[in-house]
Amino acid sequence: MSYTVDFENVSTVGLESSPVAKALAGLRANEARYYRNKYGHVFTVSPADEEPEALDRVNDILAKERDIVISSRPLEVTSFEVDGYKMTYVFYESGLSINVMYGIEDGAKRAVGLKLSEGMEVPEELASKFKFARQNSKLAGVIRGSFFVIKGEY
Repeated sequence: MSYTVDFENVSTVGLESSPVAKALAGLRANEARYYRNKYGHVFTVSPADEEPEALDRVNDILAKERDIVISSRPLEVTSFEVDGYKMTYVFYESGLSINVMYGIEDGAKRAVGLKLSEGMEVPEELASKFKFARQNSKLAGVIRGSFFVIKGEY
């Protein structure tokens, strides 16, 4: 069942099994606020098993671009188009959030963003491949993030 993320009343709905559920909920709400304020988009997530194509898309890009397989269980996903970009998000039980920003037009920006919820360790599969910068969020506390540019066609 899908859930419209409320960034004013942050809820852990769908994320309860995460050891950092509150921080992950804040991270998810932070993303929802961004898309609502910038694009007027309502950020709605679904359980990962209800949208396997979104999860497969992210897994495929991670594997082909950087030989990465995420070990944590995916909890929620969302996929939508906004301002010429196809966006796909996966929120993982560990507190990790991965988003794929894929410009629809040839030559548009295409990248994968990785964000770590406050209180989680850097996953082993990412630790040697990325450095994470810190940013503060009123909703999510300290977020650590990194990204890489997508080189292939998907």
